[in-house]
Amino acid sequence: MDKIVIEGGLPLRGTVKISGAKNAALPILAATLLSRGTHHLKNIPSLRDVNTIQKIMGRLGVSFESKGKELVVDTSNVVHHEAPYELVKTMRASILLLGPLVAGYGRAKISLPGGCAIGARPINLHLKALAQMGVDMYLDQGYVNARARRLRGADIFFDIPTVTGTENIMMAAALAKGTTVLRNAAKEPEVQDLAIFLRKMGAQIEGDGTDTITIQGAEELRPADHDIIPDRIEAGTFLIASAMTRGDVRIENCRPEHMTALLEKVESAGAKIQISRGAIHVMGPEKVQSVDIKTLPYPGFPTDLQAQFMAFMCIADGWSMIRETIFENRFIHVSELRRMGADIEINSNQALVRGKNKLLAAPVMATDLRASASLILAGLVAQGGLTQVHRIYHLDRGYERLEEKFRALGAKIWREKE
Repeated sequence: MDKIVIEGGLPLRGTVKISGAKNAALPILAATLLSRGTHHLKNIPSLRDVNTIQKIMGRLGVSFESKGKELVVDTSNVVHHEAPYELVKTMRASILLLGPLVAGYGRAKISLPGGCAIGARPINLHLKALAQMGVDMYLDQGYVNARARRLRGADIFFDIPTVTGTENIMMAAALAKGTTVLRNAAKEPEVQDLAIFLRKMGAQIEGDGTDTITIQGAEELRPADHDIIPDRIEAGTFLIASAMTRGDVRIENCRPEHMTALLEKVESAGAKIQISRGAIHVMGPEKVQSVDIKTLPYPGFPTDLQAQFMAFMCIADGWSMIRETIFENRFIHVSELRRMGADIEINSNQALVRGKNKLLAAPVMATDLRASASLILAGLVAQGGLTQVHRIYHLDRGYERLEEKFRALGAKIWREKE
């Protein structure tokens, strides 16, 4: 097992290029199951979660050929329909295979998913929607067993906006008989990127990016080529890190229009931001100002940047209130930030942060993917020695060569074996 070691106190300077979005790549990889043939996907990030879904799909009979940032996906020989526990347990996004398998092949057996410990995140919304579309399902020994001759269109209302639920049902509906309407659907850019890919495959989809998505089912779909969108969460992490360290960084290969809520908050904290086509130039403030945030579904402030922004507010001037409304257990990183001298009080889903002049280097332990990033950001500004972030295997699930990118910006950061 590896750890990340950081000697903080240096401003970040230079240019960083953002990788493809993990949360777009995973559903698009799953969607290739909807058509037999060869797909060409570009801007695929090299991440543990991407490797995991390839391993699972490999068990189904899918073959892959990597050509740098392009991945050739051949679904011509899919013969199995089971996603096993030993692989699914490490990644919740594995549930995205359920919709394409049952729609494309009439059956699926998917282990109930695992992943980060940030809340229950039940899949009941997926199962309820598939049942409305005519899928017969039962749970047996931790597996969802699903069968259907051909799915039928349905009018589906999600009790809460669910990204993976919207994606799963959108994929299933692409091959269903008739029209499916998804109401209270997720609006995230990753959902929109999946819709673009499905349209390239021949699907008829309207309304992605709004809360009502309409899908007219097709008899069959065809293989397609696609460029994955840049990762807005990785871009946001570098944006916050640059502002925290009083840096001067140009963030390239990003979509500023996907980051409006974060950009407004970082500017309110005192950073100077210049936006150009596909790039953001951020200059950190001499004194960070406290800012309140509340996580919300897109286009609100993303929950996947809450932990990083909290680290930012730990060195702000004054008090800031951080409200988490998406996941019920996403303040686990607070105890580790406190080890570095942070002053944070928690009351239910609210965290009150009193900014301090400095954070102190300390050994800390990552508990989930985004908590890992928040501790690294804290380490970049910490004083008094070396910060060691343990259990960073979470980090490799969602960030491609993060320490290398920070090191190219002038940070003293490296990876060691435990």
